[in-house]
Amino acid sequence: MFARDTRILIVDDMNMFRAMVRQALNTLDFKKLTEASDGTGAWTALTQAKDRREPFQMIISDWNMPKMKGIELLKKVRAEPWGQGVPFIMLTAEAERQNIVEAVESGVDNYIIKPFTVDQMKQKLTQTYEKLNKPKAKAS
Repeated sequence: MFARDTRILIVDDMNMFRAMVRQALNTLDFKKLTEASDGTGAWTALTQAKDRREPFQMIISDWNMPKMKGIELLKKVRAEPWGQGVPFIMLTAEAERQNIVEAVESGVDNYIIKPFTVDQMKQKLTQTYEKLNKPKAKAS
């Protein structure tokens, strides 16, 4: 599982869902949480954190937001050298196959479908951690 001091950016245009994510993460003992209300605000927070040399270590972002959608934020993050290894979890009510395929092709690490429980959040975080920390196969 991710370290409890992981710096996490929560991105959602709805206060209620940001509060739900924050509460679930707090229940799981994560404390270094920052919030943004859309992708544009998230991008600003990400670049400022990088410039301070305190980059975010995980992003949990909604899909549908004004100004910049979560999928656009994902693509911008993945286009940057510093953003290629940052765990990115899409939080969304969008469960359509084409959206999931687009997110996977764009480099999303996991998906949480709204609404969710703390147990579901923990399961997705565990899956993401295990996926990203799987030992690499050695070349023969």
